Amino acid sequence: MLFTPFYLPLVGIAMLLMFTFLSGLPTKYKLLLIASVYLLTVFIPTVLIFLYRLARGWSLQELGQKRHRIVPYTISIVCYLMCIWMLDRVYVNHEIISIIIAALIIQAASTVVNFFWKISTHTAAIGGVVGALVAYGFLFEFNPVGWLCLAIFVSGIVGSARIILRQHSLAQVVAGFFLGAVCAFVSITYL
Repeated sequence: MLFTPFYLPLVGIAMLLMFTFLSGLPTKYKLLLIASVYLLTVFIPTVLIFLYRLARGWSLQELGQKRHRIVPYTISIVCYLMCIWMLDRVYVNHEIISIIIAALIIQAASTVVNFFWKISTHTAAIGGVVGALVAYGFLFEFNPVGWLCLAIFVSGIVGSARIILRQHSLAQVVAGFFLGAVCAFVSITYL
């Protein structure tokens, strides 16, 4: 559950709040920030996608079909846009907003690719973690090798699970990973 696409931006923000200069922020502020991001990037999209699936009478496997994924992608994109807008309105630090922007770009790119070919958003999300670690390694001038090893290991687990569950082919898993890594690296480094 922890490595589903919705949770990874939240995990990234939590890591920023614990391991960077942002760790000095007041605890109350950090908890409110985490709760707000959770509400807009995990809870609301999950509930809306569940209600959509219920209204359509689809199982989780049916929702995973390429043609059924457009509405869930759209719901996610709208929720991420709302989160970015809200964080910007209350002047949250750019490094935190950049994680949500990276996740939004990964979602949008996955949506576009999905029109032509089913791609793994699970591995796109974990690939985004790898791309973000490399980008923040450059930006904050720290050596992310230990965290990269962990993220790449988790990427292998997530990708293997998607293949074992017959949700994706190896090509879809690998393409998702690289799409996420590139989108996150570029968006965090240059936006």
